[in-house]
Amino acid sequence: MIQEDVNYKRIEEAIKFLTENYKQQPSLYDVADEVNVSPFHFQKMFTEWAGISPKKFLQYLTVEELKKELHKTSNLVEAAKRVGLSAQSRVYDLFVNIEAVTPNEYKTQGAGIHIVYGVHATPFGNCLLAVTDRGICSMSFVEDNVNQLLAELQSHWKNARIEKNEPKTKPFAENIFNAPAKTAINLLVRGTAFQVKVWEALLKIPFGAVTSYQTIANTIGNPNSMRAVGSAVGANPVAYLIPCHRVIRREAIIGQYRWGSLRKTALIGWEKAKLTN
Repeated sequence: MIQEDVNYKRIEEAIKFLTENYKQQPSLYDVADEVNVSPFHFQKMFTEWAGISPKKFLQYLTVEELKKELHKTSNLVEAAKRVGLSAQSRVYDLFVNIEAVTPNEYKTQGAGIHIVYGVHATPFGNCLLAVTDRGICSMSFVEDNVNQLLAELQSHWKNARIEKNEPKTKPFAENIFNAPAKTAINLLVRGTAFQVKVWEALLKIPFGAVTSYQTIANTIGNPNSMRAVGSAVGANPVAYLIPCHRVIRREAIIGQYRWGSLRKTALIGWEKAKLTN
């Protein structure tokens, strides 16, 4: 197991403990004991990861704070413009371009497309990254399910040629979490027209912000399609880069996430913390 993945597991455990016991105001010693490391080492590890203390991190995720964010992003177009004027936000924003496969490529399930993949460390655990000549086509966070994820990749791109090539995917992985990214990040996605429309709307959510499923539905011009929007968000094939983790319930509840609700909590808090550094 890659060391970064081990550290993230401890951070995830700490977030779970803090979330469940926040009202009791656990001390640094309590949290460090929960994750089986010394208080000094835990404080150093968490601060290196998030840039702030564990308790400060959790303050960004209270219902009150999240409700403020939902109000700010009730209009995604305006929110995106506002962030575009902020130099600080742009430091951490990703320049992501999305391209959908052609109708014929969709029908033929990737025939003629060559996909390479590799497993790489990220601040949120290991990820399986799959890349074509036109961009990243899949990114999934890995637990002990690499074979399952590969089977899903093959099922989604049934007629593509898929092979392992970590030296080729490594530069893409290293680029994703740089601030700012060294080069623009291109995505190639295979989905229905409705799904792609939702995924394009997700790209308008500013870094460090959250929005609601209802706002996404409004943004794509289908205010009564919340259930379909939820399904499209859940079908997102590219973790983090298509930021479905930034969509929460309108009650300011973080909710479920394809790659784990604790990881979703970590992603949201980490982004908010980076904007304050």
